Amino acid sequence: MLLAGLSTGHMIGLAVVGGTFIAFALLASFVAPRRWPQFPGEHGLPVFVIASVVLFASMLTAVIVFGVESEAAKGAGATSAGLTIHVQEKEFKIVLPALKSIPAGKVTFSVKNTGKIQHDLALSGPKVTGPKKTALIAAGGTATLVVTLGKGTYTLYCAVPGHRQLGMKATLKVR
Repeated sequence: MLLAGLSTGHMIGLAVVGGTFIAFALLASFVAPRRWPQFPGEHGLPVFVIASVVLFASMLTAVIVFGVESEAAKGAGATSAGLTIHVQEKEFKIVLPALKSIPAGKVTFSVKNTGKIQHDLALSGPKVTGPKKTALIAAGGTATLVVTLGKGTYTLYCAVPGHRQLGMKATLKVR
């Protein structure tokens, strides 16, 4: 599942470092002992230990560096027309990507109703320009809400009577 969310460059980086680590492990385990029965031997042991530690540290570093995507790539995509945030609604929950904050400006909320009843997405906050809510979205349906947001804290919620009180709300910070 992790690989599906990574960019091509990150997948290639992980594959190269992982392949190098695996090749070293296989060579050290199977090829070298057949060719040199005393492998790594008295004089080769320090070199083998250092090589093992360096490759292990390289693999850990690769996972840390390549296994992390920017906030925008984790469910929000930056485009020339602004930022797109993918939102899921279901009974009685609004699911946003893991964003600490987003930059002020044009934002497109791409909303999918994964629930069994109708929902909508409404937005309230200090500086909203544009429509403040979507139309009702049928179960399995989608809608788009395009707004411009200024700095501040915004609440996203379902405006269907009673849904907000049942937990269909989320908070979004704009910097």
